[in-house]
Amino acid sequence: MTTIFERGAVDTRTPLIVVSGRDPGTAGAAASLLKAGTIVVHHDLRELAQGLVRRTVTTVDDRRDTPLELAHGCVSCTLREDLLPLLRSLHRRSNVDRIVLRLDPQLEPEAVCWAIEHVVVADVVGQIDGPAARDVRVDAVVTCLDAATWLDDASGDEEVSTTPDDERTVAQVVVGQVEFADALVVRPGADGWQQARLHAVLTRLAPDAPVVWSATPDVEALLLRIPPTARRGEISGAYSPLLRGQPPLDDDCGVRLLEFAAQRPFHPKRLHEAIDVLLDGVIRTRGRVWVATQPDTALLIESAGGGLRVAHAGPWLASMTPEQLAEAPGTRLAMAALRWDDTYGDRDTSLVVLVHDADPEAIFGALGEALLTDDEFAHPELWPMWDDPFGDHHRDPCTDDGVDAGTRADAQPNTER
Repeated sequence: MTTIFERGAVDTRTPLIVVSGRDPGTAGAAASLLKAGTIVVHHDLRELAQGLVRRTVTTVDDRRDTPLELAHGCVSCTLREDLLPLLRSLHRRSNVDRIVLRLDPQLEPEAVCWAIEHVVVADVVGQIDGPAARDVRVDAVVTCLDAATWLDDASGDEEVSTTPDDERTVAQVVVGQVEFADALVVRPGADGWQQARLHAVLTRLAPDAPVVWSATPDVEALLLRIPPTARRGEISGAYSPLLRGQPPLDDDCGVRLLEFAAQRPFHPKRLHEAIDVLLDGVIRTRGRVWVATQPDTALLIESAGGGLRVAHAGPWLASMTPEQLAEAPGTRLAMAALRWDDTYGDRDTSLVVLVHDADPEAIFGALGEALLTDDEFAHPELWPMWDDPFGDHHRDPCTDDGVDAGTRADAQPNTER
């Protein structure tokens, strides 16, 4: 996460622990962190569609429940109008040493951490305009899950439907909650085989995160096990490492990470036809692709269970202006230099697919057949003439024209979808 503090400066911001997950155990996990100097904040979004959010602020000797009316009835309004200003005000209280933020089950911690870092809180008397990250720092993200239900949730296509315009699936939420976690609390299930498969998934989805299998965990002790490599709220971009934390690449209980790479573009229509292979027996897909009809911009592909999103991932280095290149991260420039092509620059495809009940050869075969043939690759002058069902962005299930109604900028998670 980008910090607003100079290197070597004393960080006086208030530590923030984010507790997320759809498991009911999130309430107990957050409550277990309550002690003198700690304050627990929770926004209940169950009545969000009616424009109502219930905020609870709890200390060791006090609990305050406040109903909040939000005219727009959206998650971003909750963040902008109440949570972010509240975090900044709590920092100013001398009796608050730590904040625990218990997220509503429908919220993804990545979106909340992005808002804390980037959304400006303005026009507060006695306070300099700026993001909540001026006053709080994310020390840990803890996600709670139920071993008996998580795999089914993560591989399905049920919609969340918090509000009428929320098109996320449950799989996208639960996978995002685990993938972004610094530590995991798992409520054990009765099925030993299912639990073994879940363990294999977790060690590949969040390899750096220590895991405690307990219905009544010691969360304070778990926090001490978080390694220095933990992301602690750091947002991944389209060009961040796809195998963060060096996860195991072998097969375990049928769970396996697949890497697909290519240095020639996809045919847009064939990719569109092949992409369903990423939605059956797959927990997670993430990566960037080169589509022949969109030579200037990489596309970001993300799937979780039966939910898919394709969005712009920003320009390739080879299509950037000098001013844009000057702003490009050094790590990205260094990685691109290792595979630079004299004609096509850094354009390529790199996907990582986490499968639990899919045939790897079928996935490799479908994606490979969607790449340009030798003859097609030899005639780039024809590429702009092909139909592109992705347009600027895409989701599944498709609308009538195959185009999604919304986008997300690179490394800028939506707080409403």
